[in-house]
Amino acid sequence: MRAYLRSRTTEALVLAALLFAAAPAAGQPRPDTAVPANLTADEVIHNRDLGVVTASGNVEIVHGPRTLYADTVTYNQRQDLISASGNVRLHESTGEVIFADYVELTGDMREGTMQSLRLLLADRSRVAAASARRSDGTRHDFDRAVYSPCEPCKTNPSRPLLWQVKAVRVIHDADRQTVEYKDAWMEMYGVPVAYTPYFSHPDPTVKRRTGFLAPHYGGSNFFGAMVQTPFFWDIAPNHDLTLTPLFSTKQNVGVGAEHRFIGHNSEIKGKFSGAVDGDSDLRGHIDMKGRFNVNDTWRWGLDAQRSTDDTYTRQYRYTTPPTLISRAYAEGFRGRNYAVANAYAFQGLRAEDKPGQAPLVLPSIDYSHLGEPGAGGGRTRMDANLLAFTRSEGTDVRRLSVAPGWDLPYVGPAGDIYKLSFTLRGDLYHVDDHVIAGRSNTFTGATGRFYPEAAFEWRYPFVRRHEGVSEVFEPITSLVVSPYGGNLAKIPNEDSREVEFDETNLFTGRRFAGLDRVETGPRFNYGLRWGVFGDRGGSTSVLFGQSVRVRDDSTFASGTGLEDHLSDFVGRINVRPLKHITFDYRTRIDKENFSPSRSEIGASVGPQAFSVSANYLSAERAANSGLPTLEQLSLSLRSQISRNWRFGFASLQDLETDDLRALAFNATYEDECFIFSADARRSFFYDRDLKTDDSITFRLTFKTLGEIGTSVAP
Repeated sequence: MRAYLRSRTTEALVLAALLFAAAPAAGQPRPDTAVPANLTADEVIHNRDLGVVTASGNVEIVHGPRTLYADTVTYNQRQDLISASGNVRLHESTGEVIFADYVELTGDMREGTMQSLRLLLADRSRVAAASARRSDGTRHDFDRAVYSPCEPCKTNPSRPLLWQVKAVRVIHDADRQTVEYKDAWMEMYGVPVAYTPYFSHPDPTVKRRTGFLAPHYGGSNFFGAMVQTPFFWDIAPNHDLTLTPLFSTKQNVGVGAEHRFIGHNSEIKGKFSGAVDGDSDLRGHIDMKGRFNVNDTWRWGLDAQRSTDDTYTRQYRYTTPPTLISRAYAEGFRGRNYAVANAYAFQGLRAEDKPGQAPLVLPSIDYSHLGEPGAGGGRTRMDANLLAFTRSEGTDVRRLSVAPGWDLPYVGPAGDIYKLSFTLRGDLYHVDDHVIAGRSNTFTGATGRFYPEAAFEWRYPFVRRHEGVSEVFEPITSLVVSPYGGNLAKIPNEDSREVEFDETNLFTGRRFAGLDRVETGPRFNYGLRWGVFGDRGGSTSVLFGQSVRVRDDSTFASGTGLEDHLSDFVGRINVRPLKHITFDYRTRIDKENFSPSRSEIGASVGPQAFSVSANYLSAERAANSGLPTLEQLSLSLRSQISRNWRFGFASLQDLETDDLRALAFNATYEDECFIFSADARRSFFYDRDLKTDDSITFRLTFKTLGEIGTSVAP
């Protein structure tokens, strides 16, 4: 006798008592009946004599984290076997979806076979196969399979994919998060381009894994032919190390390393390298940073930058500044108090740098305190510095500087703004072997100075509304008074050699970067700030001013713009009329002939689709700087000419010598599965054994698989 259960166009809930009620056959493992299965179908027929449940019409079965869709599903209770056909889809909790013409699965959907299937991975990569076997719910063995993350052409779906991998067998192991290929070959636009008996790569759920990265092949004038084979070591989720061996025909062997660690209260990042060059010399460098939080108040850190020689980092293409700075420090913040203790070591990489004159700074301690507002709004402040540095050749210095002060801000009833400041600064020095100009012998001993300063600042901003814009007009003046004679010949100038007079320090009383030199005598600063600011974001602003002193000050070298009683004019213009249009101009204008002594011009036009930028710099150096006059122009162009193609161009021109210093061009194609980039670069810099270098680099990135790169020297 047969029994039927029918349910048309309704939801039928069939729990484990229905799908898994029949006793399993002898020797067959009992299925997991703790998790119910929910069945929805247009029609369900239950044949109790045969122990078969047949569902048809929009069938949906939910069992734990998996959902099965099909036109027809048959469940054999005695064999614990599900057969599905017609538009079969199996959704996994990981985001993967299996499409097939026909599948046979165990009741828990963890084991089975499939015919004519397609697998959509979590990152929308695809696997198609003639057949597959499913094991333990996490492993799929595909026969005669094809893998590709490329989307089919929407207008011509039959067109060959940009690239795909075909294999006799493909294994996707979700537990190991790995996709393996056996007897595989790669096709580009349907044409085979490479074959390998075996290779593997992480599946889309993997963010990082220990293993070799794609090698880089190439060459340059310096290296000759070269190959790099990076190896990534995933030490922990917050800790990794990348080792990159380098082999070249002209420079022998080398290795680079990048180490990264992030802890709960610490972070360490570092790059290290070593190489045996063409002359069999051992060379290398280190560039690392460490940050460590002790508590809510204190933290400490370590920066290390060293190189075996001056040109190594540029020859081996490591980005470093012209002066390498190693630093150890500890700093604390509490309320309005700040303290920091530093130790510094320097290594100059320029030809004119002398290693014996590079100082070792140990220690450099700074303390700053800002008091609470008192009666009338005034507040105290305190700045202190303790410094000691030594050299193997040259002057040794120890310095203590203490500068208490008091500030009183005030806003008048008409909106005018005032600020009154007093500072009493004392500096104490002990120096060894200080060379004093005009003397044959050096000075060793103690010296010091007392430097009081009073400053008064006034500004009066006027605001006027127009339709859609606000206009601001603000005259600014400041008067600073301090005694003459604060820069004694016995005080060495170590940290105040460079002075850059511009609009940023026009109204300040301190224009030196360090403490060894002070600006003396009365001086008056005046200027005007004007701006227009649109309600929708556009703006234009202008600042222009000058400094006036009672008499000339020989503290400032010729060419700084501050050596006479009337300074040069300084100014700035910023124009941003639209989102993608900017213009910036900074200048210092000679007070006598009104010619620019320094000009910086920067302009950019255009959105991401097409943008052009230019930067011009012209600067006359101070007489004591030892640096040549600088005039250069840099240009760059970026264009996203289509959804997939973008181009870039950059150049640096030395206008003083009319030499081209650097030139670069880039073209990149990118879509959902592939990146191709071509870079051409030329460097025209000469420095001892550093010569002009040309390189052309090609990179092919097969997304989800890896990257292949090659560079050649023209």
